[in-house]
This record gives sequence, structure tokens and C-alpha cells, in this order.
Amino acid sequence: MIPTTTAHSGLTLPVLGFGTYKLKGRAGTDAVGRAIEHGYTLLDSAFNYENEGTVGAAVRASGRRDDLIVTSKLPGRHHERDAALATIEESVARTGLERLDLYLIHWPNPRVGKYVDAWGALIEAKERGLVEAIGVCNFLPEHLERLRAETGVVPEVNQIELHPYFPQEEQLAYDREHGIITQAWSPLGRGNDLLERGEVVEIAEAHGATPAQVLLAWAIARGAVPLPKAASAERQRENLGALDVSLGDDEVAAITALRRPDGRLGGQDPASYEEL
Repeated sequence: MIPTTTAHSGLTLPVLGFGTYKLKGRAGTDAVGRAIEHGYTLLDSAFNYENEGTVGAAVRASGRRDDLIVTSKLPGRHHERDAALATIEESVARTGLERLDLYLIHWPNPRVGKYVDAWGALIEAKERGLVEAIGVCNFLPEHLERLRAETGVVPEVNQIELHPYFPQEEQLAYDREHGIITQAWSPLGRGNDLLERGEVVEIAEAHGATPAQVLLAWAIARGAVPLPKAASAERQRENLGALDVSLGDDEVAAITALRRPDGRLGGQDPASYEEL
């Protein structure tokens, strides 16, 4: 059993989830099915990943629907309320499931300025039973404050870029204060040298662990829910091994100290980035 964390609403999520980005088709369904067999229960997808059907097929084949938390996300091009509701309905239909367990706004797209309308659609979708829980991705405190002020409903989840080069101390603290579960995308970095950093390798050797396990354990120790993606059975099992790694405060601090001023992987600043 994977330990859980709880949001202000009472929503509970495992402290380690499974990312499905780029897992598509029959091979993707097989990979997600393996993840379920290994014990992952939180499955992260998105409308823009074009794999909601892939994830849904794996869930249906598993025979464990009630044990699983299936997530998808609303793309930026469908933030208007009616379009958002239709997209959520389409997401449910694509999975072949009766509902989605968690639905998120993928990006705030602040220059377009319709994320409050999109949030209203998610609230309605929850009231209609299309989704069980709702949240956002990549929302800054200013965006979250506006949702709270204009709707009175605080997201249950905020999924953000979070890894040692971009540790997100302020956003983590804000989410924690408001009972929002922080999920971490790209927790192992992407296209960089995090897994080879001497500080990480040394800590991994001290724990008899792999660098990937240490980075995931670091995220969990800081109160985030990492969502690593892994297609192979070996990597899926390796990532789950992070749950057995208990880092000391000094080790957590040493990894956090790897932060960089330009730590974002792709320069995707939610204050200006637009995702369609």
C-alpha cells in the first residue's frame, strides 16, 4: 500500500503517482496495465496527451476500477464554460469509464483570462457527477486567490513543475497552507543532468538506492506527490522503491540547494505561458 496525503476537502491521494505522457496505443495500454499490476493507483493523463482512451482501456482491463484514481486535464483552447463542459464530457467518453476521479485545468493561460470560467465548468462537472474531485495545474498563488475570491471553491490539487533545479518553496508553502495537494510533474528532470549530479549519487549510495529513487523520495519528503513516467516494468518497480528511502533533513536540504534561478525545464512560466 502506498501512503496517502489529504486535501482540505478530505480527498486522499497516494504520495506517489504514475505519469502517462507519451504512453499511447496498445503499447501504452500495456505499460499502464503493468503499472497497475505493480501497485500504482494514481494515473495521470490529459486531453492533450491524446491517451485518455489508452488509460481507460488499461483501467477497464485491470478489473480494479474502484481502487484507481484516473486523472485528466482541460486544455487551454477550451476554457470557455460551455466548451469546457463539453470537453470534460468528451474526456469521460474517451476513457470508457462512468466518471473521472480527478480533473484539472492544465494551465491558467492568464493572457486569455478565462480560467475562472473554466473553473466554474469543473465545479459544475463535479456537481453533475462527471468527476469526483477537481483541481488545477501550474497555477500561481495569484491565480488560486482569484479562483477562491470569485467562486469560493479552492482547488483540491495543484500540479506543478517541481524538481531539485526548481524546488518551488513558495508555491509548496502556499498550497500546504490552503490544504491543496501539490503534485510534481517532471520530478526527475528532463533532458538535464540531475540523475548524474554528485550530490544525488552520493546520497543514493548511502541509502543503497538509485538516484531516481532519491529524487522521488526528496519530493515526497517535501510534501509533494511526484508523477514519474516509466514504460518498462523495471523502471516502474524502481520508482516505487522510493517509498523505502527515508532521507534526513540535511539530505533534503542538500538536494534542495541544487536550485537554479533558471531552473524551469522549458521556460514555461505560468504568469505568461499559453498552452492550447
